[in-house]
Amino acid sequence: MISTDAVAPAVDAKGEADDRTVTGNIFLVGMMGAGKTTVGRLLSHFLEKTFYDSDREIQKRTGVSIPTIFEIEGEAGFRRRETEILSELMNARNIILATGGGAVLSGVNRTMLKHGGTVIYLRASIDDLWRRTRHDKNRPLLQTSDPRARLAELFVQRDPLYRETAHIVVESGKRSPRHLAQSLAQQLTISSRTG
Repeated sequence: MISTDAVAPAVDAKGEADDRTVTGNIFLVGMMGAGKTTVGRLLSHFLEKTFYDSDREIQKRTGVSIPTIFEIEGEAGFRRRETEILSELMNARNIILATGGGAVLSGVNRTMLKHGGTVIYLRASIDDLWRRTRHDKNRPLLQTSDPRARLAELFVQRDPLYRETAHIVVESGKRSPRHLAQSLAQQLTISSRTG
């Protein structure tokens, strides 16, 4: 596993990706609010890959929001759907996938991700995660009497699973999403040249 905090910019002065192709799929894991979707979209542009968000794919297929799925089917029902979507997307090529924050709870999912491409854990502090999620009503697991405490509890539970699954761990709270995506693009390009 590689841990990185600061990597030089990933693109040239015009914001264009390096001309070397990064092969394989890239999977972003991390807590809700870590920036997986935002960074994933930017990274897909820099690396010329197709972007998917597993939560959005679930919403497209069901026609309802994630909170509605949680309300009707519970977390277990949602997790089953999540595993189905991940399994389907493992067959895609040249993608960047932002996974749901709880995708790593399943050992099956962890194995699929780890063996299906490069897994990047976007890690952020509880304070950063709280700041980014505290007003978001579309986070069913935070609809409790003490959402910050719940967020901290989820972090303690999931952080070891993200680390177990990831090939690269990067702190997402210290840089802008664009700079983080550029840095990751460069790191992945360098890895593909030397790997």
